[in-house]
Amino acid sequence: MGLSTLVEDRPTPKAVYNWRVYACAAIASFASCMNGYDSAFIGTTLALPSFTDEFRFDDLSDEKLALTKANIVSVYQAGAFFGALSAYCSAYFLGRKRSLWVYSMIFILGAGLMLGANGDRGLGLIYGGRVLAGIEVGAVRGALVGIYELGWQIGGLVGFWINFGLNETMAPSHKQWIIPFAVQLIPAGLLFAGAFWIKESPRWLLSKGKREQAIKNLCWIRHLSSDEIYIVEEVAFLDAALEEQEGVVGSGFWKPFKAVARNRQTQWRFFLGGMLFLWQNGSGINAINYYSPTVFASIGITGTNTSFLTTGLFGVVKTCLTLVWLFFLIDRLGRRKLLMFGSAGGCICIYIIVRGYISSITIVSDPDVSKPLSSGGVAAVFFFCLWTAFYTPSWNGTPWGLNSEMFDQSVRSLGQASAAANNWFWYFTVSRFTPQMFLSMGKNGCGVYFFFASMMLCSIVFVFFLIPETKGIPLESVDRLFAVKPIWRAHSTIHAEDAATEVEFRHDAEGAGLSVAKEKLHHLEKTAEA
Repeated sequence: MGLSTLVEDRPTPKAVYNWRVYACAAIASFASCMNGYDSAFIGTTLALPSFTDEFRFDDLSDEKLALTKANIVSVYQAGAFFGALSAYCSAYFLGRKRSLWVYSMIFILGAGLMLGANGDRGLGLIYGGRVLAGIEVGAVRGALVGIYELGWQIGGLVGFWINFGLNETMAPSHKQWIIPFAVQLIPAGLLFAGAFWIKESPRWLLSKGKREQAIKNLCWIRHLSSDEIYIVEEVAFLDAALEEQEGVVGSGFWKPFKAVARNRQTQWRFFLGGMLFLWQNGSGINAINYYSPTVFASIGITGTNTSFLTTGLFGVVKTCLTLVWLFFLIDRLGRRKLLMFGSAGGCICIYIIVRGYISSITIVSDPDVSKPLSSGGVAAVFFFCLWTAFYTPSWNGTPWGLNSEMFDQSVRSLGQASAAANNWFWYFTVSRFTPQMFLSMGKNGCGVYFFFASMMLCSIVFVFFLIPETKGIPLESVDRLFAVKPIWRAHSTIHAEDAATEVEFRHDAEGAGLSVAKEKLHHLEKTAEA
């Protein structure tokens, strides 16, 4: 999962680690850039004075305004949910390359529709466009977990800062708020153009009987000739994996579904993988991403640009700590420790914020006036940043990594589609109801923070008792890993068993070698006597 981690199970030529591998993964990950950008820009765009004036938000009651904002934000996640469900279908029938074409065009169409919205036409084009855009980001996911997560954060960083810059440099106008919507077309266009350059998945081509093209594409990706032993071995591995899938699951669109339906252990893992995204979204991260002006107003930050500046700093912290996660933490500390440590630290931070500050202040929010924060407000901002420091290297990307490591090859693609659908379902739930929660759950929305803190606390129990450590466990050993009880000892048990098996294998090999040597010596002695 880590960007600096190279996992080799055999001698690997240096040519394998060429720029094409990372370029292909980066192109496929432009969808994450689009989603990261959306999660950051839409909340601040809805708070721009030019947007609120054009769509007459000031004429709406608090309840109606909360509902309108929730609908604008959440239709994107609703589209993404159905996009994730359709991804398995498109990958099976169209392949990866043509799927990228189709979904990137859907996003471009959706982004174009949003640009046609104005005060006279109303919000209908924004609603429709965001549904189409959501379908694309729900369906497309990068090949490397680490690069995908990095793309998400880069997009988010741009999204967090763009409205701060526009509010500083442009007078309120239709153009001011339309620019952030137009910027979405940049990564979408790059994804569409890149899809013409990348090659189709060799595994998918082999599964469709297109062997010659599969080997040609694999050689292009690896930058090796077809007679290189590495390519010969890799093709053999792919053939073996497909043969095993044929023997265990069978070929056909519905076969993986049937395999899951008749295997209780696999169903349990699908449930665990989906629940990880419940806890991820229950931490409050997407409430902060999508409604950052509302969240920061609850701790006394007033004034449009002051709120945008705080949001931008929040994005910087997230991006920097994502790099720490990618390069240092994920393949050193493991998944379980990161998740439990992140939840514990985040829970404490939120509890301090709400008990020490939010529940005791009175806020009169004026979007046009910036007021200096009290010492308590400064402390609250500090603990928000500290909460981000706990969340980002733990729950931000680790659930995706775990879902890529929990399923064997026979149902892995279906497991990934299930994980994505679960992510977007819980994403939608949180984004849809966060504005109403802030209106109804205590003074300054303090009940919202208690809810998120409680969810993080419960997630520690969930991870400790139900999620095994998958670091360094090959996919072939996943079934054994989940069968070990208690679950918190599964990782060490599997490693001990594998180490014992390796020692036994070496002993047998050495014994066999000694027997051969003795036979040769006996033969030589007889030859010498003769």
